[in-house]
Amino acid sequence: MTELLYQTDGYLQEFDATVLNILADERAVVLDRTAFYPGGEGQPCDFGSLNVAGVIYPVDKVKKQGDDVLHHLGGTTPLPSAGAASRGMLDWARRHKLMRTHTALHVLCGTVFRDYGALVTGGDMEPLKGRMDFEFETMRGELVREIELAVNKEVQAERDIRVKILPREEAFQIPDLIRTKINLLPEGIMQVRTVEIVGLGLQADGGTHVRNTNEVGAIRVVDYKSKGAINKRIYIEVE
Repeated sequence: MTELLYQTDGYLQEFDATVLNILADERAVVLDRTAFYPGGEGQPCDFGSLNVAGVIYPVDKVKKQGDDVLHHLGGTTPLPSAGAASRGMLDWARRHKLMRTHTALHVLCGTVFRDYGALVTGGDMEPLKGRMDFEFETMRGELVREIELAVNKEVQAERDIRVKILPREEAFQIPDLIRTKINLLPEGIMQVRTVEIVGLGLQADGGTHVRNTNEVGAIRVVDYKSKGAINKRIYIEVE
């Protein structure tokens, strides 16, 4: 089992870990603890490097597999041995851009839910750009401009972001915890991680976020499209 350091400290850029297992066919290692985000919630996985006894391995893919996190190592250098001490280093510039983007999308989601009651039907992101789908019957330019003004007002309010891990039973007593059309939390998940933008909303979420909306920057709605009768897509960029 890999301890998920990013769940409680999204600002951890380097960390020490022990290599637990080697997957030679996948050219991957399992660590006992990691700050690398393995992807999910529409947020891509982290990149970076792993230093083992002075040998620097590029980490070019990270993914969750059961209770383990697999760190795929680039290059052709022979893989380290199980039990080896290592130091992981994130590509922090990329990670922080993704944190800003993820929080921007939560601001968008929270604002649209508060003002229009629309649930999320999908989403995806890259560093400093993303899209979110909502259960809207109609979408027009005037409405999009209203949304853009509202989300930037929330960013400028400098709202703190708080992360907690709660027992499932306690978490599901929170009103509107799930803002997606479909509940994506499997029944077997007994601990639920929540992300709260103080004064705007609280959601179940496993990704990484900034500490305050003042780190997000300006949010621009760059496009919108109809993706079905009651499914409208909003594209944003973060500046």
